Amino acid sequence: MNEVSTRHLTAPEAEFLSNLSLCADLLAENYARCARTYPDFTVPFEVFRDAVTATAHKHLIEYPGGDAQPSLEDLKRFVGELKLDDLYLGLGCLRGDESAWWEFDRQHRSFIERLTRQLVKSDTDADEVIDTISVELFGTKVVDGIRQSKLRTYTGRGTLRGWLRVIIMHAATDLHRMTKVEAPVEDLAAASDELIAQGPWKVEESVLTSVVRERYRAAITAALDEALAALDDHETLLLLYYHVEGLKLREIANIVEEPRSMIRRCFERRSSRQSRVHESTVMRWLDKVYKKILDRFKAELAGKYGLKPEEIEICKAIAAEDPAQTINLSRSSKSAPEGGS
Repeated sequence: MNEVSTRHLTAPEAEFLSNLSLCADLLAENYARCARTYPDFTVPFEVFRDAVTATAHKHLIEYPGGDAQPSLEDLKRFVGELKLDDLYLGLGCLRGDESAWWEFDRQHRSFIERLTRQLVKSDTDADEVIDTISVELFGTKVVDGIRQSKLRTYTGRGTLRGWLRVIIMHAATDLHRMTKVEAPVEDLAAASDELIAQGPWKVEESVLTSVVRERYRAAITAALDEALAALDDHETLLLLYYHVEGLKLREIANIVEEPRSMIRRCFERRSSRQSRVHESTVMRWLDKVYKKILDRFKAELAGKYGLKPEEIEICKAIAAEDPAQTINLSRSSKSAPEGGS
């Protein structure tokens, strides 16, 4: 809606916005109903309204090519057909609300696992698809402050379960198309797409000649050493669980739920009174650690080695694309305590 209002409006768009203002009571009624359905978490009305507006604009204005001028009755009918309870739940998850994620799990987790195991016969492959879907729903990348969760593509047109069915089928299909390349799990750069997702890591391959690689290799290794060594014990332990021991997010969450858990005590949580920890929360903790590593890595290259921004980009690309030469977590985790409690 904001994008529409910042440029010259076409006639259909002007009428659309005018009719939308007349639907304020309808939106408010539906919002109140959704809030009653899900009392354990809150989605701001503005977020709900903008999501409905974007969906209506896309399907009533953009799809017909701007020729149609939906009437007020068309707009009310369209809003009435949306699965707004599902949209409200999806928006709560997008906002990172842990209570929303628990509700999502209650409604849909068993369905995701059941359908995946029907489509993928191997238990190992099915587990991989389920993990992939979970991570895509949580969102592992943040671009311009916006978490790039797969849920951003759900618009309320059809049920959330129907949308999930398509996501599961695509993930199962991708599994068969994928060419797996094994890499050392203890290698931070190889194991963590999230680490390299915070900035423009890729440069033209022609730039990364062997001469360039050799020139920066020592600085890259030392900067990564410093970045990893600067982590607190609980941050290193979290990375060890996820990348070295290969624990799934749910398994880490189970460890964290222990009352004496070191990670639980050290990471600030939105509601410390809750005993359960959702996988999405563990994913957010990992995001913070990745950002801390990246910031320290860049600071070391700029401060200690005097590298320019364009040189730092080359170093980041080398760290991502040449994992055999980068430092592994186990070398920088000698001081980490054993166990999770």
